[in-house]
Amino acid sequence: MDDREEGDNWLDQEAEEAEDTGESGSGGEGKAMGFLDHLDELRGVLIKSAIAFVSAAALIAFFMRDFATILNRPLSGYLDNLITTSPMAVFAVLVQLCFLGGLGLSLPFILYFVARFVAPALTTRELKLLKPVCLACFFLFLGGALFSYFVLVPGVIRFSVSLNEMLGLDLLWSADRYYNMLVWMMIGIGAAFQFPMVICLLVYADVVTTEQLRVGRPYAIVGFFIAGMMLTATWDPLTQTMVALPMWGLYEISILVGRRMERVRARELAEQGFDDF
Repeated sequence: MDDREEGDNWLDQEAEEAEDTGESGSGGEGKAMGFLDHLDELRGVLIKSAIAFVSAAALIAFFMRDFATILNRPLSGYLDNLITTSPMAVFAVLVQLCFLGGLGLSLPFILYFVARFVAPALTTRELKLLKPVCLACFFLFLGGALFSYFVLVPGVIRFSVSLNEMLGLDLLWSADRYYNMLVWMMIGIGAAFQFPMVICLLVYADVVTTEQLRVGRPYAIVGFFIAGMMLTATWDPLTQTMVALPMWGLYEISILVGRRMERVRARELAEQGFDDF
């Protein structure tokens, strides 16, 4: 009787471990997928992502005039009109705006499709983190892009206009160069604002600790100013500070979030009887 009870307990423990590690089936569906099935799923993800991108690019092309008006808003008060310097420059502008604008609009849908694709390979604990991580990545990117559009780009334009006026130069900016600067600066700052998620994932994987992050704070601050200089392509210290300060704030937030993750991990280990490890 005791041997039977021990066997039942062992089977229950094995089932629980299989469920925690995702071995009970793809995403808890109870059905293992073969290699061809995974390829078919990947093909579906690529097709749906392409449809989302093309639809977003077509939407940008349909409302191109309104979209261009929004992008020209940082120039208000400094420059009335942009110019093109060659017959084909306007086509380059259209392709650039449709491609980058479509990519930005379709990004949340692409992240969702990718998340659903990788979900079956994740454990139950990792699945609980998937949705918050995707939402955090999206809102961090959106926050960085909006910060660049409303704060950083006007600051760079203001600094550039003041230098031109100091040297007695007339403003005559081409549309392709302006849109290239604006869109890539928004994408660059949006991508740079993703670093708190990278830090939190490293803490979650126990690659770094919050104590190491605190010790490395001075080096991180210097790195933020260097990143500000590279992302804005200007030596203006005010513009670099405008980039460095939000990144510094996000760094401090990531330390707080990482510290909470460490407390949760320590509590879980204590409940499992690993106090000495």
